Amino acid sequence: MPATISHSARTGTQHRRRFVVLALVTLLVLMPFLWMISLAFTPEEAAFSSTRLIPANPTLDNFGEAFRAANLGRAFANSAIVTLIAVATNCVVAVIAGYAFAHLEFPGSKAIFYLLLSTVAIPTAVTLIPLFLMAKQFPLAGGNNLFGQGGSGLLDTLGGLLLPYLVGTMNIFLSRQYFSGLDRDLAEAGRLDGAGELRIFVSIYLPLARPLLAVVAIFSFTGVWDDFIWPLVVSTSERSTTVQLAITTFASSGNIRYGALMAATVLVSLPVLLVFLFNQRGFISGLSEGGVKG
Repeated sequence: MPATISHSARTGTQHRRRFVVLALVTLLVLMPFLWMISLAFTPEEAAFSSTRLIPANPTLDNFGEAFRAANLGRAFANSAIVTLIAVATNCVVAVIAGYAFAHLEFPGSKAIFYLLLSTVAIPTAVTLIPLFLMAKQFPLAGGNNLFGQGGSGLLDTLGGLLLPYLVGTMNIFLSRQYFSGLDRDLAEAGRLDGAGELRIFVSIYLPLARPLLAVVAIFSFTGVWDDFIWPLVVSTSERSTTVQLAITTFASSGNIRYGALMAATVLVSLPVLLVFLFNQRGFISGLSEGGVKG
C-alpha cells in the first residue's frame, strides 16, 4: 500500500510539473498576441504610457486609422481574391494529381512524382528571378506580343501575384500520401459494379477526402495570405498591393502610429486564425491520416 501511494504521489507531481511548464510556454507564446490586441484598442497617446493589458479607455479609432492610412481596403480585396483562387486551384489540382499518382498506373508515374517532389528542395529565393521573367514576358499580357516582348506582362497585376501559387508540390505530395492510405478494395468494388475511373474517384474517394481538402486549404491559404517576398517583387503600385505589403509600407512611412499599426496587424492576422479554427478538426485528421502513409 505505501508503495502504491508513493507511486501515485510521484505521478501526480509529474503531472503538475508538466502542467506548469506547458502553462508557462503557452503564456510566452500568447503574450505578444495579447499585447498586440491590447495596443490595437489603446488610444495612441496612451500606447506606451500604460502597462495595463486591458486598456482603461478602449477605442476603435485605431482600426479606422489603419484602413485609411494603410489603404487596407484595397489590400484586403487583392489578397482575398488571390488567396481564394489559389486555394481553389490547389484543392482541385492536388486532389486529382494525388489520386492519379496513388491509384492509377501510367508510364513514368513514379518518375514524374519524384521529379515533382524534388522541387521542394529548391529554395524560394532561387526561383524568384525565373518567376519574375516569366511574369514579365508572359505572352499577350500587359502589352506583350506573342513572344512576350514589348510590354510589362503580368507585372503589377493580380494574375502576376497568382502565378507561383496556382499549384503547390507539397499539397500534391500530401494528397498522394492520403489516397495511398485508403483501401484499394473500394475501387475494385466500384469496378465490379460497372463504374469507370471518373465515377470511382468522384463517388467513392472524393467524399473520403474532406480531411485532405481541409489540410490543403489551410496550407494554401496561410502560404498565400502571409507571403511577402513575391508580392514585393511583382507589385509596383497600390492596385496590386497585398495586406503584407500594405502593413510594411505603413510601418516604414516614418511617422509610426503604433496603435493603428497593431490594429492593422490584428485585422490581417484574423482571417488566418479563423480559417484554422473552423477547420482544425479536419486539418489534424488529414495530417494524421495522410502524412505518415505511402
